[in-house]
Formats: sequence, C-alpha cells, structure tokens
Amino acid sequence: MDTLRGILTSTVLAVNTVFWCFLLYIPGILKLIPIPPWQKLCTRVIIKISEAWVYCNSLWMRVFLPTRFHITGTDNLKHEGWYLVTCNHQSWVDIFTLQHALTGRIPFLKFFIKQELIWVPVIGLAWWALDFPFMKRHSAEELKKRPELKGKDLETTRKACEKFRTTPVSVMNFIEGTRFTPAKHARQESPYENLLKPRLGGTGFVLGVMGDYLPTMLDCTIHYPGGRPGLWEFMTGKVPEIHLEVETIAIPESLRGKDPEDAEFRTEFKVWMEAVWARKDVKLKARLSNV
Repeated sequence: MDTLRGILTSTVLAVNTVFWCFLLYIPGILKLIPIPPWQKLCTRVIIKISEAWVYCNSLWMRVFLPTRFHITGTDNLKHEGWYLVTCNHQSWVDIFTLQHALTGRIPFLKFFIKQELIWVPVIGLAWWALDFPFMKRHSAEELKKRPELKGKDLETTRKACEKFRTTPVSVMNFIEGTRFTPAKHARQESPYENLLKPRLGGTGFVLGVMGDYLPTMLDCTIHYPGGRPGLWEFMTGKVPEIHLEVETIAIPESLRGKDPEDAEFRTEFKVWMEAVWARKDVKLKARLSNV
C-alpha cells in the first residue's frame, strides 16, 4: 500500500507541476521583451501562476498525505513587502513545508539554487522564469587555476537582487549551503549540535545590495519528530508530522545597505547571524529532547 500511495502521490504531483510550469512559460518568454513596465507586469503574472501552483500542492498534500503540519509565527506577516528568509536545511521536504506555510502570507519565495539545477526537466525553466538566482560554487582548486572566477557568485547575486527591487519578494537562502547530515556535521566540526556552520557570503551580499528594501528577516526552524525524511518517505505517507517555527527578526540598521565586502560589516554580520543560529540550535535541541 505504501508503494501504491507513493506512485499515486508522485503522479499527481508530476501532473500538477507540468501543468503549471507550461502555463508559466508563456509570461516567462514574453518577459524577454525589454520594456520595463511590461516585464514588471509579466513578473506579477508569473508570481500569481506560481502561487496557484503552490496552493494546488498544498491541496494535494491535504488530500493524499497524512502529514500534520504544526506551524507557528505566521500570523502577522504581510503579503506586500520584502523579506529575507533563512532556514535550517534537512530534506527536500523542507521546500514543500516552507511553501505550504508561507505562500499567500508573504511574497513568493525565491531561492538561491545550484546552477546545475537549471537542467532539471520542466521545473528548471520554471525557476529561470521566476528569476531564481542560479549559483555556481567554485572549489579552491578551480579558483587557483582560474582566478577570474572569483566573485562570480556575488555578481550573480547582485544581478538577481536588482531584479528583486521591482516587485515585492521573499529572498530565501538555506545558509548552511547543503542538507544536514551527521557526516557533514562531523567533517565541519560544527560548533552547533544540530546545525551546520552558516555560509554567510551570499546572504550578506543580499543585505548589502537590498538592505534598504529588507527591514525584516524570517528565521524558520524545521523539525521532523520522526527523523529527517527522504522525498520518497514523504510521498508514501511515512512523515506523520512536521514542525515549523517562524521567528520575525528586525534586521539591524547597521547591517542594511552596507558594502558586503567591507571587513567591519562582515564581522558584525557574522556575530549577529551566529547568535541567530545559536538560538535556532537551542530550539532544535529542545524539540529533540521532547521526542
């Protein structure tokens, strides 16, 4: 029965995704016409289509899955405005959870994603149409061989943020940079019990470029009482509950609109963000102790 449920839910999700993605391609292509008011209109149409897509995903989860979502901290959010959103990253299920909890309450989430994901069938082009920033991380060895690549990610971030100024948006970043696993945690020698070290470069650059638009950060903490699930476990109904706590945090004025490469800014931002991360670690520890 679990396999049948997984096949059914996966099929419904695939059909829903294909339908909305192909609908989204139309204004995505029309947005290539280089007339700013027209492009802004197309962006708003794309966002409305994307929100409808997520609403259908939420309906799909309610109908086919037994998962119970326990969500706190979303009552006073505003759909019009700009937010910086951060979250711990444990599973592909995180994205479904965040979209389910936040779509319609804040502007549509736009993620920083790996450049290779643009080649994902159907959905890769949808991410392109949505102006998701595609990031390509370069190893130290690559940068040594090709020093001209240094700073390319920051330039990508700058260009994406310039687009984000035209329409209210929630800039989402999993600042751990990858999904948590015990092996990664040990390899990093992370000072946090339940989190990887935050990678702050991209987020700091967003504050530097868009700080005058971003007064508020939403720090999201996801916890899976049954353990970190794989996507197939979710599809087969083996994730009984998911907890999401959203904390609204005012971003200090001293961190907004500064030069992201300034040493003083980077030090202050690191101290502030590590304090946020330490609080998140305490929350997760409390959750785990109640399991």
